[in-house]
Amino acid sequence: MMKNMTSPKLMAILLAFFFVAAHSSAQIPTPRDHFGFTPGDDRMMFLYEDLISYMQKLADSSPMVHMEETGRTELGRTMYNIFVSSAENIANLENLREINRQLAMDDIPEGTSRDELLENGRVFFLSTLSMHANEVGPVQALPLIVYELIAGNDPRRSKIMENTVAMFLPHNPDGMNMIVEHYNKHKGTVLETSNMPGVYHKYVGHNINRDFITLTQSENQAVAETYSTKWFPQAMVERHQMGSYGPRFYISPPHDPIAENVDAGIWNWMRVYGSRTLTEMTDAGLASVSVNYLFDDYWPGATTTSIWKGVIGMLSEAASVNIATPIYVEPNELRTIGKGLGEYAISINLPKPWEGGWWRLSDILKYEFENTLSYLHTSAIHKNEILQFRNDVSRREIRRGKEEAPYYYILPQKQHDLSEMAVLVNLLDMHGVKSYRLTENIELNNRNFRAGDVVIPLAQPYRAFIKEVLEAQKFPARHYTPNGELIRPYDITSWSLPLHRGVEAVEINTPVAGIDEKLEQIRIPFTLKDLTTEVRNWAIFSSAHNESYKAAFHALKEGINVERTREAFSLDGKEFPAGSFLIPVNRRYSRVEQELLVSPAYTNEKPVVSSERMKSPRVGLVETWFHDMDGGWTRFIFDQYGIPYTVLRPDELQTVNLQRNFDILIFTDRAKSIYMTGKIERAGQAFPSRYPPEYSKGMEKKGFDNLMQFINNGGKAMAWGPATELFMGVISIGENEKKEEFILPVNDIGNQLSSQGLYIPGSLLRINLRQNHPLTWGMPSQLGVFHRGTPVFRTSIPYFDMDRRVIATFAEDNILMSGYAEKEDLLKKEAALVWVQKGKGQIILSSFNPQFRSSTAITYKLLFNALLLD
Repeated sequence: MMKNMTSPKLMAILLAFFFVAAHSSAQIPTPRDHFGFTPGDDRMMFLYEDLISYMQKLADSSPMVHMEETGRTELGRTMYNIFVSSAENIANLENLREINRQLAMDDIPEGTSRDELLENGRVFFLSTLSMHANEVGPVQALPLIVYELIAGNDPRRSKIMENTVAMFLPHNPDGMNMIVEHYNKHKGTVLETSNMPGVYHKYVGHNINRDFITLTQSENQAVAETYSTKWFPQAMVERHQMGSYGPRFYISPPHDPIAENVDAGIWNWMRVYGSRTLTEMTDAGLASVSVNYLFDDYWPGATTTSIWKGVIGMLSEAASVNIATPIYVEPNELRTIGKGLGEYAISINLPKPWEGGWWRLSDILKYEFENTLSYLHTSAIHKNEILQFRNDVSRREIRRGKEEAPYYYILPQKQHDLSEMAVLVNLLDMHGVKSYRLTENIELNNRNFRAGDVVIPLAQPYRAFIKEVLEAQKFPARHYTPNGELIRPYDITSWSLPLHRGVEAVEINTPVAGIDEKLEQIRIPFTLKDLTTEVRNWAIFSSAHNESYKAAFHALKEGINVERTREAFSLDGKEFPAGSFLIPVNRRYSRVEQELLVSPAYTNEKPVVSSERMKSPRVGLVETWFHDMDGGWTRFIFDQYGIPYTVLRPDELQTVNLQRNFDILIFTDRAKSIYMTGKIERAGQAFPSRYPPEYSKGMEKKGFDNLMQFINNGGKAMAWGPATELFMGVISIGENEKKEEFILPVNDIGNQLSSQGLYIPGSLLRINLRQNHPLTWGMPSQLGVFHRGTPVFRTSIPYFDMDRRVIATFAEDNILMSGYAEKEDLLKKEAALVWVQKGKGQIILSSFNPQFRSSTAITYKLLFNALLLD
């Protein structure tokens, strides 16, 4: 039986009722009262602080609203979960949260009836709003929705407030303000509908919803904590906007392909929500609501990662306007662009098409408003069923973990990069996954495992998530017709945490009797620091560990002299590869040591090994204004590892003295045309950008000449992905009698291979690395790289003052390690990464992003080593 409600909780509920009675005639401020306009009015938007101020007013004036701090943004703003429900439910939030936890974790105390939990519980429905900050509708609709729930007269309101707790979480406050401020700055001018320059976030912009496995960004950590380990909502929706030319609104269920590890009931409940919501929105006169359209759900990168954790996680997409400026859509402009709708016409997935005309921000808000109330209404109608389903999923997953392979994943202590193993264990804890350590040695499947090895049982409520992120991916290939065209993936197809981080995870596919008695739960934060090790005069950091580079850069920042070895050596029976770091232990070293997850080796005498003093490289990161997400990810990695850098804009290369200020320039995943001219090229045609003119400038020939002279005179450059095209084909430096023309001894054959059928939609491919080269110090001879199929390099015999070395080649066999590929054998032995010498300088050309979305730690060292090249 449920325990009797404690006296303080009872008093809180009684006080809430008295508050309602005392304030029943009190003035609850309307959105117009607070903002001075009605949200949705043409060309009008509020800032994040204005929104929070209004939510606080509602919380102060109504017992049906509660706000709770839930984290900080990357720029330091406070994030809030906003709860809306009946006064009784709000007063009883903590008790309701515990019911959520017990059902989600199947941790129902002995003597407690599940039926009583179902009766006393409420459906918590979480809405995450406008993570893509230029998709302003969801967050701008919030005041109207909350006001309606607490003071409106919608006939569904009473049941919603009784049976549900609505949760709203504005996801990207920093980006929200950036977008609104840019729009307001140019409102009423020709640039009113221009794109905001840069990314609408400190680092990642649109990629903020590609981070829900690795959880690198603080906003995403706050959201994931909300649904994974703190509030355990039973259902949620991630709210977005899409293009302007198709359906007016998209709701779940998604189109194929869908994730095979997710419980079937999740998809079925999406249909329940989608069916009722499609009906209610259409009945409300809202045309062109689509289902099963364009968006698939096989990849756990967005907040809908929650579906692998028993949450009915959905997606909504509204047709966009020009931020807050109305648009007029001609009927002939209406079209569809993807899966589920072959044409813009009446169909089972689009029962009532819109006929075109004016489309305003207020229209988006109407759809958001009705969709929200309908989802909450569906939750209220099916309250007990949804609560029971959440618990049933948990029980099924725990049972599957006991009865179906795999049963465990084991992370041996002997790893190439121990620091990444420690990072992985801590990341799994953030996801609500429990990890354990063996308390004694065991033998499984003819392999010995040692006491201290990490064990992750799959008999956990989040089994589906554990399996999804620890196994190698096999894309769920589905076709439009039998043996017909493949339904192409919406995004990437590989995300295996062990493979992407370079951590060995041994899959145990047979039951292991008695192993649970040999496991001890890991305490978080998890480290592999040996507190018994005596700290001596020198700390030796292996270049095999990513963390060692962080320690070295941190030590330089602290003013400590760091040396880097130029050859492999051994110390007390332990092998250290070339490129390892020797750091003297002094008073300032303690600040370096505090951040470590893995202990270095210590010795009293400096090892006798060839080494040289490490200098902090002067790094120039060339980042465009064109929503350069990859540049943002690179900044994030540099900040995390303490690597100093200067951001350069392409046009600045025309005037800056590169030789005086920089050792190496980094060009990230942007097209040559954007770097060179500030224009976007498609099919050989250049299109002007939608950015203000001052942000649409390229380096032009003058800047490129400056870049090549910098390299010729001893500077270094690294480029990856499309940026490598800068260095392909005929290159000319200077003019007239000083003009020099040449072709570097490398070219891109990626398009040629694509025309032969090569298709890599973001997969992990096996490569072989040249050993004993400074670029590969600390790395194994073979590993996986995240690749999209192009570029692919082929080298040639050099002439003049040039040279080249192939640093990485695609493997000869078993190229695909995780994900999906077609005709990947075309890549056999082709070059994936090339070092080029030109004059006194060096160019590193990579066909893959070494730091892709901060999720490919296995290849970070290629970037770090490039920065430290002599």
